Amino acid sequence: MSIDNKEIEKIAHLARLKFEQKELDEVTERFTSVLDFIDQLHQVDTAAIEPMAHPMDAVQRLRADKVTETNQREKYQAVAPATEKGLYLVPKVIE
Repeated sequence: MSIDNKEIEKIAHLARLKFEQKELDEVTERFTSVLDFIDQLHQVDTAAIEPMAHPMDAVQRLRADKVTETNQREKYQAVAPATEKGLYLVPKVIE
């Protein structure tokens, strides 16, 4: 797929970018190469490929589920402006 300088200028205007003519030619060339690569990817037959969550079949290493810190709620809530039954009270912001 090919794209011309006029289209790049429109895209640049929408993105609030400004290019000199030399830069515009280079951006157009790079943009065209990206679009060509996308076209190449679209030609690959993926019908027999099963969807996967990760290309490397990586496994997440999990840590042991154990408490590593003590409960300090009383200490933290002691400096709070308002609390009730272990919860922080905040002003109503939505009518």
